[in-house]
Amino acid sequence: MPFFYFDPAYMLAIAPALVLAMWAQWRVKSSFESASHEPAPLSGAAAARHILDSAGATEVAIEQVPGQLTDHYDPRTKVLRLSENVYGSRSLAAVGIAAHEAGHALQDHQGYPLMSLRNAAVGIANVGSGAGLMVFMVGLGLAIKPLAWVGIALFAATVFFQLVNLPVEINASNRAKEQLQQLGIVPAADMPHVNQVLNSAAWTYVAATLQSALTLLYYASYLTGGSRSDSEG
Repeated sequence: MPFFYFDPAYMLAIAPALVLAMWAQWRVKSSFESASHEPAPLSGAAAARHILDSAGATEVAIEQVPGQLTDHYDPRTKVLRLSENVYGSRSLAAVGIAAHEAGHALQDHQGYPLMSLRNAAVGIANVGSGAGLMVFMVGLGLAIKPLAWVGIALFAATVFFQLVNLPVEINASNRAKEQLQQLGIVPAADMPHVNQVLNSAAWTYVAATLQSALTLLYYASYLTGGSRSDSEG
């Protein structure tokens, strides 16, 4: 029974996603570093507050959290949390990231359908990512194909979440770019720096979605291949 994270065939199957992920991470790091040296008229927190208040989302609170690029919006508590190097920094990188997270808050405030679907899918996706592989391998080890298929179905929930999450993230970035320009937070001449940061981040979500999809296909092809081998034997 192979352990897929170290199985050469599995690594080969997801190689395109791994290469894309490494490239995307490099782009995120380099673009964020570059844009961090470009001044902005507002801090990340002030920019996010301006965007939220202008859209009527005054109920959303903004908090600072430790870590680097730990920025996120929590729809359960209506809190936008910004990392230390984004919250108080007056750079184009900080403003871009903060505006992106504010974009998620606006999605929630305005009832963006895919945001609601993503929030509903988080729980089962977390279960699927953690238990899917385990159930699949137990099913193979015990030669119980239906159990292995249950593992695949659980992991499919993770793939579904990624497929929903990708357009949600892209939409949040588009909202950020639009609001930064409409509200005059970032001059048009400086927007290329913000665009680089947000576009680079988008590629990390593309890579994660691709890796999940390729992993699911590998699981399924391994199981159906095993089924054919069993029947031929």
